[in-house]
Amino acid sequence: MRNLSLIVAVVLTSACAGRAPVRSGLAPGTPHIGWVIMSGDRDNPDQQFVCQSDPRNDCVMPVSRAAAPVFSNLYVYYHRAEAETKYSGKMLIGFFRGGGEPAHDTNIIVPRNESITNQSISGIVTDTPGEYALTFDLAATSNGNSQPVREKIAVVVK
Repeated sequence: MRNLSLIVAVVLTSACAGRAPVRSGLAPGTPHIGWVIMSGDRDNPDQQFVCQSDPRNDCVMPVSRAAAPVFSNLYVYYHRAEAETKYSGKMLIGFFRGGGEPAHDTNIIVPRNESITNQSISGIVTDTPGEYALTFDLAATSNGNSQPVREKIAVVVK
């Protein structure tokens, strides 16, 4: 495997919308995603809030060091459209060691009886300071209609 330092733990659950960021100004039933990035250490990668989709703030996180790797959790929230909604495509987490390669395949269904489903992806932050991209290149399909869900977020590691 090309990216051995990447730890990927994917958890799919039905989520309460309590902590999930919800984009303001969207028409009801519009498929969309929200996300939150956290960082910390091996024991608790959720120690520090880094940034989220709404309200948007700068994404700045600490760089990993040989004696002190920084662990990060990315939480992605998939919002249902009018009916069951399937999100499929790729996600690139550039601030993880290895540049996020290969891209993470996404194939998530938000059932019609749920308003949201979430996913958690964990990894070790790069040890090279710089600006990296978190890229979502997804399609949301509901009732036979598909629409792109694309977003590119700049994450500064320093």
